[in-house]
Amino acid sequence: MDLDTHNPETIQPASIQPASTPIPTTPEEERMTTSASQSAPIARAVGASGTTTVERHSAEVLKVSTRSRPSAVAGAIAGVIRDSGMAEVQSIGAGATNQAIKAVAIARSYLSEEGVDIVCTPSFIDVSIDDEERTAIRLLVERRA
Repeated sequence: MDLDTHNPETIQPASIQPASTPIPTTPEEERMTTSASQSAPIARAVGASGTTTVERHSAEVLKVSTRSRPSAVAGAIAGVIRDSGMAEVQSIGAGATNQAIKAVAIARSYLSEEGVDIVCTPSFIDVSIDDEERTAIRLLVERRA
């Protein structure tokens, strides 16, 4: 993904790539298939007993790794929110989830300058990596109503 990083206050994606083109990731995350996203993965609420299927929203999927720069991911989130009003951020592991949460906080500050507020709804999502099911964190980022 090409980002305009010359001015950190106005980082905006030069172009948003399809969900099949993730932000630079670890080899494990590169193997995450978009077919998992397209086959309506199961999202689970924290503390929910059993697995229940949650309605799948149509949102740009951004995959975050431990090595992802939060400001770059934030710019991508802000750009997607400006375009469609909704973005989905996926991460596997503590380091990647930490970067994703920081990116959402930074994106909120970028968008607040334009009078846009966002909310983030976390959930678990099962994804397939090399035909093995893994649990990822899914952050659904939307404009506040």
